[in-house]
Amino acid sequence: MKSFDEYVELANQAHGHICAGQILGLRLAIHGCSLLGIEDPTGKDRKRLVTFVEIDRCATDAITVVTGCRMGKRALKFRDYGKVAATFCDLSTGRSVRVVAKESSKQKAREMYPEIDNKNQQQMKAYRELPESELFDHQWVKVTVEPHDLPGFKGPRVTCTQCGEGINFQREVLRNGQPFCRACAGDSYYQPL
Repeated sequence: MKSFDEYVELANQAHGHICAGQILGLRLAIHGCSLLGIEDPTGKDRKRLVTFVEIDRCATDAITVVTGCRMGKRALKFRDYGKVAATFCDLSTGRSVRVVAKESSKQKAREMYPEIDNKNQQQMKAYRELPESELFDHQWVKVTVEPHDLPGFKGPRVTCTQCGEGINFQREVLRNGQPFCRACAGDSYYQPL
């Protein structure tokens, strides 16, 4: 693992600024990797880790800095639960741990640094110093990462019966034995104009 200040600099480069969410995300990912015994997530241990994040905010960018897990490498999975939480899955041992930021950490920051008016500055300072037990809860969980969801999976590509677009990683929906993409099957986030 790198030093915390090295992670802060990398997070600044990746995210464009440092904020309380970045500090919290760095600490959360370091804690998750530590609980699993993963010492070098971006180096020798890089193929052991798949991470599920539950929010699309600053903390997620920081988590990727520590873990090296990226969507494009299929090692970062997003579940839109709106929570500052992540589940770290060690593929070599089958162990997984979910780490969630405690709501009480904001109040702890106010109590530690009442003289700092700027909430972000107050939280950044406190989140660097608070012990993990006051920042996070963790729970050992079972996560089944299907073979077609693993990094490096190479599977068949099928064509949607309706729109003709290609579908990877067994994401098609079968209707009467015919493959449809999720959008044509009715699960679309966009509407054609």
